[in-house]
Amino acid sequence: MKLTDNVLRSFRVAKVFRENSDKINCFDFSSNGETIISSSDDDSLVLYDCQEGKPKRTLYSKKYGVDLIRYTHAANTVVYSSNKIDDTIRYLSLHDNKYIRYFPGHNKRVTALSMSPVDDTFISGSLDKTIRLWDLRSPNCQGLMHLQGKPVCSFDPEGLIFAAGVNSEMVKLYDLRSFDKGPFATFKLQYDRTCEWTGLKFSNDGKLILVSTNGGALRLLDAFKGAVMHSFGGYNNSKAVTLEASFTPDSQFIMIGSEDGKIHVWNAESGMKVAVLDGKHTGPVTCLQFNPKFMTFSSACSNMAFWLPTIDD
Repeated sequence: MKLTDNVLRSFRVAKVFRENSDKINCFDFSSNGETIISSSDDDSLVLYDCQEGKPKRTLYSKKYGVDLIRYTHAANTVVYSSNKIDDTIRYLSLHDNKYIRYFPGHNKRVTALSMSPVDDTFISGSLDKTIRLWDLRSPNCQGLMHLQGKPVCSFDPEGLIFAAGVNSEMVKLYDLRSFDKGPFATFKLQYDRTCEWTGLKFSNDGKLILVSTNGGALRLLDAFKGAVMHSFGGYNNSKAVTLEASFTPDSQFIMIGSEDGKIHVWNAESGMKVAVLDGKHTGPVTCLQFNPKFMTFSSACSNMAFWLPTIDD
């Protein structure tokens, strides 16, 4: 089944889970699309089975809190940032609920965490104005970059380069093997003083970069030239909430939630809005991702919603 405008317009909420008492701040699909794990401001990690459509288990990180949860390559381990006590990144085995390793170094809140799609490397960005490069096998930081402002960062789908967004106006591209030599490309965007950048994501084909903000606009860049191809707006975000925006796995569509619980979808090529879907969310849709393998996506406020298409186009 191929994603088309009509198929996207046909998506409906199939199931809603109310496992959390506070907002879900992040979730991540396993690479095989079979499970999804969420982190929440109520200090819980909830693991869901996507095929059976039900929660499997709940773990807690009461002492340190949990945010920015990411699967590693092993489907039963995750890394996540802390939002209480300290700013250490933690590497957890879901199998026996034990920490495998800690990654200390940041001294302010971690605002970006991206796992390499190909190996044990990951990068983190923090309000301490640094980006750190890590390897799951060592607690020591493998590389450190000092920046002029708050960074957001993400790997490309090949795991060869990463992008850093700095000061909400520049995207710098680094080669992972020689990132200490500085960026090989820098794209300066027009500064928008009404909002801050909150995320960067590459499309799966590596050709596009999506810049999300805490305002009412997203920007889509050409990953090679840095030109702004489209700006997307018309969704509600008056309270400067961090709303997650995502590509569909085929790189053809872009989606974001809004503070009124609706999901907005655009065609990446034409820039046209193709759908506004009502998720019946009770609060802002802070998290939104398409399943990497199956024709389903999830959205979350303090509730988690699973969506399915209702037509076969």
